[in-house]
Formats: sequence, structure tokens, C-alpha cells
Amino acid sequence: QVQLVESGGGLVQAGGSLRLSCTASGTIFSINAMGWYRQAPGKQRELVATLNRGGSTNYVDSVKDRFTISTDNNAKNTVYLQMNSLKPEDTAVYYCYANIVVRYYWGNGTLVTVSS
Repeated sequence: QVQLVESGGGLVQAGGSLRLSCTASGTIFSINAMGWYRQAPGKQRELVATLNRGGSTNYVDSVKDRFTISTDNNAKNTVYLQMNSLKPEDTAVYYCYANIVVRYYWGNGTLVTVSS
């Protein structure tokens, strides 16, 4: 069983920064990728950022040059999302995910609210 625990959400003014953290625990054999989705009210869940096992990253166009996904070199089961220059349209529940072997696991989500 694998659990993902997120932290770091909150309320911030436009232009501010937040850092989200996600740690996977449990029986973990091989992590193919970890990343973040988000879901804004009334919208579909969208993939925000992915960190692949080889170190490559992918971002949705709307967050490029503002968000950075990274891992802890001493704890590869932890992933961070540094969010800078936040905009009101970044307001959403952010969900961490992990692709381990052939399965996907999800965290419970953390709310990010950006006020104008």
C-alpha cells in the first residue's frame, strides 16, 4: 500500500509564492514519475507538472517559467512544487500523484487560493 501526503497549500496574494510538498510512503518498488494535478472549481482536473524518473520535467504551458517541480536528492520519494508569481487563475485544489510500477496513486489534495 502506498500513501501520498501533501502539504504547503494556503492563501496567498497575487504575485506571491508557495511551495507544495508531497511524500510517498509504504511499499515502493520503483517510481516512474511523480507530479501534480490541479482542479479549479467547475473545471476539469489538469496536469500541472511531472518529474520523470530520469529527471526530465514537463509543465502545462500556463505555469511554465513560474512553477518548478523538483525532488529531494536524499529522498527520491518526495516531490516539491515551487510556485512563483501566482495568479488568481492558479486557485485550485492541487493533487500529488505517483506512478509506481503500473499503478497510479493520489494524495487527498491541498487547497491553493490566490487572491487578487
